[in-house]
Amino acid sequence: MRKIRNPWLHKEGYNCFGCAPDNPIGLHMEFFEEGDNILCFWRPQDHFEGWVGVLHGGIISTLIDETAGWVVTRKLQAAGMTSKLDVTFRKPITSNEVQVTVKAHLAERRRNLAVINVVVENAHGELCAEGQVIYFVMSAEKSAEMGFIPCDVEGDNLLPF
Repeated sequence: MRKIRNPWLHKEGYNCFGCAPDNPIGLHMEFFEEGDNILCFWRPQDHFEGWVGVLHGGIISTLIDETAGWVVTRKLQAAGMTSKLDVTFRKPITSNEVQVTVKAHLAERRRNLAVINVVVENAHGELCAEGQVIYFVMSAEKSAEMGFIPCDVEGDNLLPF
């Protein structure tokens, strides 16, 4: 498993709710690559609750969408935007969960569309949510125009915690 380097860390104005480490109200997600999969290991907190002790469904959807976006960033080396997000909630995730694992992979590529399948598991490995995200993938020219920076990885065998 290799940690993905966030290419936007020093980009002026970078404040993504999902992955910007300096966004004071953000999720501070980090990503790892393992074979065809992009993974995120994330710790819920009570200020992301929907109901007492339960993680908000919108936050779970954001975890799915953001991880899918990093599939586009890393695997396709392009900028993209969500065209469709379909989430199925299987089991509640508690806000005091030790860790949530989000795993995504490219399922299909049709011209400028990428279909990405994503699963979210709790610390016990139980499936809590799954999603299918369709991303519009920008051309190399449009990606460059939007400020896309190629995305690389760090060394091997890095653990998230």
